[in-house]
Amino acid sequence: MSAALSHIKVLDLSRVLAGPWSGQTLADLGADVIKIERPGVGDDTRAWGPPYLRDDDGKDTRESAYFMSANRGKKSLTVDISQAAGQDLIRRLAAQSDIVLENYKVGQLKKYGLDYDSLRAVNPRLIYCSITGFGQDGPDAQRAGYDFMIQGMGGLMSITGAPDGTPGGGPVKVGVAVTDVMTGMYATVGVLAALAQRERSGVGQHIDIALLDVQVAMLANQASNYLVGGQVPGRLGNAHPNIVPYQAFASADGHLILAVGNDRQFRSFCEVAGHAGWADEARFASNAARVQHRDALAALIEPVLRGRATRDWLARLEAVGVPCGPINTIDQVFAEPQVRHRQLELRLPHALAKAVPTVASPLRMSASSTACDRAPPLLGEHTHEILRERLQLDAAGIAQLRAQGVI
Repeated sequence: MSAALSHIKVLDLSRVLAGPWSGQTLADLGADVIKIERPGVGDDTRAWGPPYLRDDDGKDTRESAYFMSANRGKKSLTVDISQAAGQDLIRRLAAQSDIVLENYKVGQLKKYGLDYDSLRAVNPRLIYCSITGFGQDGPDAQRAGYDFMIQGMGGLMSITGAPDGTPGGGPVKVGVAVTDVMTGMYATVGVLAALAQRERSGVGQHIDIALLDVQVAMLANQASNYLVGGQVPGRLGNAHPNIVPYQAFASADGHLILAVGNDRQFRSFCEVAGHAGWADEARFASNAARVQHRDALAALIEPVLRGRATRDWLARLEAVGVPCGPINTIDQVFAEPQVRHRQLELRLPHALAKAVPTVASPLRMSASSTACDRAPPLLGEHTHEILRERLQLDAAGIAQLRAQGVI
């Protein structure tokens, strides 16, 4: 099977996570992605370790796990875009490309002649996606944006963590840079939509995507709870604002998640728990009533669930269709039979080791391949290949660029 985007060329000028995540997703779908990096330094995340990939002798390399999480499937080309010759290389590559991804500050690439208007002049079909903290306009457009601060500013931390006044209470960020990741996914959706429109119009467009915009959008039901209900949501720990019981509980040997989504499931849970009568009490008979009396219900459930081991509860509840699950550590995640069956741990051949472990794309498509066979690249690993094959530079021309520090 061929890959869905095997005909698409991407120029990835982005660094860190949001932009690279989009580039990696496009690469997983088969796009030819060239990652532009600073000579001698590369993407900032190359230095974000330990941990680092270990070679076949068990020694650390300079390849950080963080960098490898977002750059699978790409080729690395080192170019100094502050030099005129470097800018010329980027323009020539952009003229051949379908998509450009960049996450520089607003206006920063204009001084290099690498902004959307400049590159559109050499390639009207170009789809140019700009990722920033706050967008291309507005009072905060010039501010730098980072995932952690956007999780706070965009409201996510106000609804994440235990309530104030309880042990461990206070705002908490999500353990993954989820705003960056979601921004990368929205960027991918945007460029794919632009590709579809280009099939009809024949021209590209500029996509303006901001971390803050994405974070506000991904508040989802919590934003709607406020906009519709007028009440400011707070932190509920592991509980759900609109569904009860839908939270983590302690068991005899750990914890489990109980995710009751409707009254039928609640009745089934009560029967398994040995308290069928709870489902008939007025204060628990409907989800709306359970939300109103969440603390009273939780106080009844907690001692019951402590009476059995997690796996025992999971088996009993799954047997009657009550949604539930364990709280796995990361090593337990990759040991899960379903995760193993879906082959989510992917090992790719690497220049410095027999294989580098990475996480496979979650996409499964019936008529196109999403199997990536290219490991995250070494810094500048494909510089000569790209300049020779894409731009037809000869050895002397490449050597001159290297001597000038352009590549």
